[in-house]
Amino acid sequence: MDYIVFDLEWNQSPDGKKYSNSRLPFEIIEIGAVKLNEDLEITDSFHRLIRPQVYNWIHESIHEVIHVDYKDLEKGIPFPAAAQEFLDWCGRESIFFTWGNQDLTELQRNLKFYDQLYLLRGPVRYYDVQKLYALFFDPEHLRRALEHAISGLDIPRTADFHRALADACYTARVLKKMNPEEFLPYFSVDVYQNPRTKREEIRLSCPDYDKFISREFADRDRVMKDREVSSTRCPVCHLPAKRKIRWFMNNSRIYYSVSFCRQHGYVEGKVRIRRTEEDRYFAVKTLRIIGAEEAEEIRSRQDSLRKKRRMKKSLKKEI
Repeated sequence: MDYIVFDLEWNQSPDGKKYSNSRLPFEIIEIGAVKLNEDLEITDSFHRLIRPQVYNWIHESIHEVIHVDYKDLEKGIPFPAAAQEFLDWCGRESIFFTWGNQDLTELQRNLKFYDQLYLLRGPVRYYDVQKLYALFFDPEHLRRALEHAISGLDIPRTADFHRALADACYTARVLKKMNPEEFLPYFSVDVYQNPRTKREEIRLSCPDYDKFISREFADRDRVMKDREVSSTRCPVCHLPAKRKIRWFMNNSRIYYSVSFCRQHGYVEGKVRIRRTEEDRYFAVKTLRIIGAEEAEEIRSRQDSLRKKRRMKKSLKKEI
């Protein structure tokens, strides 16, 4: 089995968001990748420049970052051919690795634009090396830029950043600093191609959290009424946990709850409701063990939100 570490560079409307193609806000202009064996050694590489079809000039801010000239891109090949070559090169049994969680989504969005989404069936399981770096190397567990990780791990800078193949190589070198036995349980799932039916719903169990990805619902309000979405189980023993703080929504429209497992303590529940491009909705629920202090912080947050809502209601009555 091969590990594929890949990176994408993309362009956007040079005339601003107003003139952006809603089906393709980010047009991929470069694909870079390296293939690793199970010992995390590079065995092959892939690189293609892509001739743009949607945006006829490079956005100024993009040009400042990636230093690619439009004339260079005109020598590239069309995205459908590049994507086919890339996925053929990857092979069917490969596992994807990326820095961050956006590249895989944009790859699928570009494939869909050209009616090629059948080449990469989803939801896609992959490894987010940025998340792994935060988990194993960053004391604050924060998501950092690739340059930060390279400096923090004393990896030599052999090429400029923000070019697809160079960034793929740098990401592979960060991965090389990790123990596969430690990081392999922490895979991620890209839900651009989200579950549509109950049979397709996804349940993941990692060492310190569980994740559930629901089927689609016609409207947002129905999501939290679903029994599986609103249920809370201990991510360690997987037994039902007694609810201590009912689900409530904070200002960022994320739902939280706190439950209690007699054996393993407090369980934080977090539900993000995602909207599809077809205006349907699904939930991504995460359950993890937390301490009593974090549980109390969530309770204080709920109390603060309740007070603010009461104040707004009283002000409306006075008006």
